[in-house]
Amino acid sequence: MAPTSFFARLKSYYSGEKEPVKPALSTNAAVACLVVYTLVYVLPFYISSTTRPSPSLSRDAPSVIRGRIASVTTSCIICSIATFVALCSIVEDGNPIRALHSMGWFPIGLVETVKAVGLTAVLFIGPLFEAGIAEGGWRDWIRLRGLEVISGWIGYRNLVAGPITEEVLFRSASVPLLLLAQTSNTTIIFLTPIIFGLAHVHHFYEFRITHPHTPVVGAILRSLLQFTYTTLFGGYATFIYLRTGSLLAVIMVHAFCNWMGFPRFWGRVTNGEDTIIRPDVGDSKRDDTATASATINGQLGIAWTIIYYALLVKAHQP
Repeated sequence: MAPTSFFARLKSYYSGEKEPVKPALSTNAAVACLVVYTLVYVLPFYISSTTRPSPSLSRDAPSVIRGRIASVTTSCIICSIATFVALCSIVEDGNPIRALHSMGWFPIGLVETVKAVGLTAVLFIGPLFEAGIAEGGWRDWIRLRGLEVISGWIGYRNLVAGPITEEVLFRSASVPLLLLAQTSNTTIIFLTPIIFGLAHVHHFYEFRITHPHTPVVGAILRSLLQFTYTTLFGGYATFIYLRTGSLLAVIMVHAFCNWMGFPRFWGRVTNGEDTIIRPDVGDSKRDDTATASATINGQLGIAWTIIYYALLVKAHQP
């Protein structure tokens, strides 16, 4: 029996239709590469005793953070080179400039970055209202207070190293391979975040190691919550990457979301004792008179809470 490709060419010849272009990479192969990239990113954490948590060594220990940053940086370099070589070699008319463009490195996309962060800020309009207006955090923001947090290893990991390395691996090095396989955008947006979320499941093991007395059910629920919001964020970040083609845009969006933290979905808005973004940095004080007029017995009036949830719901309406 003649091969299928022969009949496809024969049909194309007589009908005048163009023969479908076979992708240079299959979707299964692209997904396999993404899984391998994830393992290359996570597994080295547990090879060395300097990066492996123990009952006496937390993942937040400076030595662990330093070791892990070095590890994930190496992993990102290896995976990025692999994707770059694939885009230059197996793609027809592939060249370094096109490869860097597909990976979001060039052009940088400053305008796209501003738009992406602005869109994300709109989604966080409720928490921004709470932290900036209700708690008076805008005074510190305009003075750029709070940036000292990145001088510590935990802040540097959460706001700099984490966003850069995770977006390089899960967006810049992975999404182009799926596009090369002609995978639909819908599949990419819903597939890559699942692997991105699973890449954070190892935190369950680490939490159990460092918090052995916490009930297993509580630890599982904690990990499920983390898996859920990291998966949702992964879908959003992939969408931003596909729309902007800018690695810088998704890095800045990731950093912004880490800075904001998990939004409030219950409870009353407070007067700043449990700040959503970061604790106040510096010795600035709020106007006691203004605070007293807006609070009742140390609590903000119910109107602040109503406005917060109204903004939160409005921001997420289509």
